[in-house]
Amino acid sequence: MQMQDLIRQFRVGELVDFRQYVRSLPSNTLMGMGAFAAITTYWYATRPRALKPPCDLTMQSVEVQGEKSARRSILLDDDRLMTHIYDDAKTLYEAFLRGLRVSNNGPCLGSRKPKQPYEWLSYKEVVDGAELIGSGLLHKGHSQAGDKYIGIFAQNRPEWTISELACYTYSLVAVPMYDTLGTEAISYIIDKAVISTVICDVVEKARIVLDCVAARDHSVRTIVMMEEFDNELSKRAEKEGILIISLRQLEAVGRAHRKRPLAPKPNDLALICFTSGTTGTPKGAMLTHGNVISNCSAFTRIIEGKMGLNRHDVLISFLPLAHMFERGVEMSILMHGARIGYFQGDIRTLMDDLKTLKPTVFPVVPRLLNRMFDKIFGQANTPLKRWLLDFATRRKESELRSGVVRKDSMWDKLIFSKVQVSLGGRVRLMITGAAPVSPTVLTFLRAALGCQFYEGYGQTECTAGCNMSLPGDWTAGHVGPPMPCNYVKLVDVTEMNYSAAKGEGEVCVKGPNVFQGYLKDPEKSAEAVDKDGWLHTGDIGKWLPNGTLKITDRKKHIFKLAQGEYIAPEKIENIYIRSDPVAQVFIHGDSLQACLVGIVVPDPDFLPGWAKRRGIEGSYLDLCRNKEVKNAILEDMVHLGNEGGLKSFEQVRDILLHPEMFSVQNGLLTPTLKAKRTQLRTRFREHIDYMYAKIKM
Repeated sequence: MQMQDLIRQFRVGELVDFRQYVRSLPSNTLMGMGAFAAITTYWYATRPRALKPPCDLTMQSVEVQGEKSARRSILLDDDRLMTHIYDDAKTLYEAFLRGLRVSNNGPCLGSRKPKQPYEWLSYKEVVDGAELIGSGLLHKGHSQAGDKYIGIFAQNRPEWTISELACYTYSLVAVPMYDTLGTEAISYIIDKAVISTVICDVVEKARIVLDCVAARDHSVRTIVMMEEFDNELSKRAEKEGILIISLRQLEAVGRAHRKRPLAPKPNDLALICFTSGTTGTPKGAMLTHGNVISNCSAFTRIIEGKMGLNRHDVLISFLPLAHMFERGVEMSILMHGARIGYFQGDIRTLMDDLKTLKPTVFPVVPRLLNRMFDKIFGQANTPLKRWLLDFATRRKESELRSGVVRKDSMWDKLIFSKVQVSLGGRVRLMITGAAPVSPTVLTFLRAALGCQFYEGYGQTECTAGCNMSLPGDWTAGHVGPPMPCNYVKLVDVTEMNYSAAKGEGEVCVKGPNVFQGYLKDPEKSAEAVDKDGWLHTGDIGKWLPNGTLKITDRKKHIFKLAQGEYIAPEKIENIYIRSDPVAQVFIHGDSLQACLVGIVVPDPDFLPGWAKRRGIEGSYLDLCRNKEVKNAILEDMVHLGNEGGLKSFEQVRDILLHPEMFSVQNGLLTPTLKAKRTQLRTRFREHIDYMYAKIKM
């Protein structure tokens, strides 16, 4: 008892001493301690529980029995791949009808005029419109057995999706087209698919079609216009033997000769999606209903549960519908009875569309993410603002590592709410694909935007995606495990010293999402898909210990230097692009040269401040011509190359600073924003030759 009394007295004495110590503290210190305690209490009280991941994230894929070096998603119960997720949605036509049912004929497709709210078509109105257009096409001679390819040449808008659905309703095949391909490529597509009807949105697109077929034999008989057109266009078309009618007129034909839907089967062709390609003519990837449904179903399986799509979701549609990434996301939305709001057609008004629509689902590409990242950090223009942004980011990233995704923390309210509101304030799901994204950018935006943010990987030939990150795994630097609709394996690339036995090699894909080959091109089809059904992507990957895939290199663009060393330029470019003042970079070398040179487009927003800190001032154009600026950027790139493990022969010896961005419009990027390497070489040949001449001097 005496011992207990002594302990009690000691504790009371401690408490008295502590109280006296606290009273002795200055009032501002006490206020700081109180604020810290309040913040800590608020953080613990409001911090939500981490979302439960769908599997053990330390092992996200497993080996496939009987398939050497192949892996599959851990979300599958066995080696059987997913072909569909809903029994009533095995084709794209059935998927839309399912959306009609689960939405209870809710709003489906929306569009707006400048400074106006969105106006919506219901699911039933879209179905009716598709049946009228489809019936009109049948009456004009189209059929599943014969003339079945329908060209669609338009920007994203409700009529695009309704025209596509018209094809699915009557077992016809949609062939998307886009003007960035150029007239030569569009002529090639028209001839290759023997397209007789092209549905266009505006007069300019119809003129492009007429330019493509002018004064030569062609298959086009009808151009259907979504918007008004004049007599001049009709007269010009008439000279080429083409009839131009409005979409309303086609609907009127369909109303007068309405046909019952001719529902497709899963193995029927749905789309001929011509890949833009970085070289040569476009290739027409043949995709069935089953291909697309398996991919959409796998996406649904990954995010299902508390995070899954539902009829209350809203998608903003601005990425080109001519590409499978956007179309796959949109079909997943429609399958669940949700709605799609289209941007006004001008990327400059996208932010206004986002604020008006308030989407919950937002597919993006890395180029847009980089702009968002640069803009946010560009606004942190004082040391205090930058410190606060860095501190808040670290706090949010710490929550991400614990699996917590939210946008209602103190840091969101103080720092990140502005950027969240700029996207409408309701985004809960984002997905990026089409090109690699910087881990730094992805991790930051996951924290700043406070939503589920997935990264996917794939290509048109496997419908859209073959790998995708899983809920709960918010780490960056990988593209996730295989999707539940396909296997992925790595095969040796001996000339680049990649060995599948070491967990690295060319990425190959097999499953119900792999395409049927290229239209009327058996030779290229055989190059893409081997006799065992494996699609060879041309990308180099590496399995990480947790069963996810990291894309590390590119096989198709490798070349030899004069000394015999192999170079993979895209790997080098992905390292150099991390340099703060660098917006775009193109690396060049060939077998006649012993070193590499580069074309660099500096970031116009970042470069002036970066140069000023080095004592160099001037306009953006002046800085691009400044030798000191060039040398400083080259030094930074080489430093990053050393950190990234580049060998000496993989480092550039000289660069040119070019002030104009590579773009789709100037023909240096594909519509999916990949570098057109042949065109870049041609465009900068004189500068490349000059740099090599200087190096040899």
